[in-house]
Amino acid sequence: MKYILSVLVSLFLVVSVASATEINLGEPLSLTEITTVSEINKNPDMYRGKRVLVEGLVVEVCSSRGCWMNIASDVPFQKIKIKVVDGEIVFPLEAKGRLARVEGIVEEMKLSKSEAIALGEHQAEERGTSFDPASVTGPVNYFRIRGLGAIIE
Repeated sequence: MKYILSVLVSLFLVVSVASATEINLGEPLSLTEITTVSEINKNPDMYRGKRVLVEGLVVEVCSSRGCWMNIASDVPFQKIKIKVVDGEIVFPLEAKGRLARVEGIVEEMKLSKSEAIALGEHQAEERGTSFDPASVTGPVNYFRIRGLGAIIE
C-alpha cells in the first residue's frame, strides 16, 4: 500500500512539474516589445511583412498536425491565427488554455472563393464540425502570423 501511494505521489509531482514548465518551440524569440493582437487587427497593412511578437491565451490548436493555433486578443472576441510550416514546429494540444508568446511575420492571405471553400471544409474536418460552402460568398482576405518561434507557459 505504501508503495502504491509513493508511486501515485511521484506521478503527481512529475505531472505537476511537467505542466508548469515552459515549452520552447522553433527559433528563440529575439524581439522584446509586444505588439497587441488588437493593434495588428486594427492596422494590418501597417504590419504586413513585419516581424512581431504577440502574447495571448491559446484558444485553439490544430488537432491533426499542430500546424496552427489561435491566440486570443487583448480585445474580447478577437484572435489571430499563428501558422507554421508543417512539421517544423508542432504546437501541442496541451497549449490550449495556456499563455503563449509568439514571434513571426505578419502575412496577408488572399483566397479565391474556391480556395476559401476548400479551407473551410478542411478546417471543419480538423475540428469535427460541419461546414456550409454557401456561407462563402466571394474571395476572402485575412491576416495571420507565420510563426517562427514560440514560448508556451
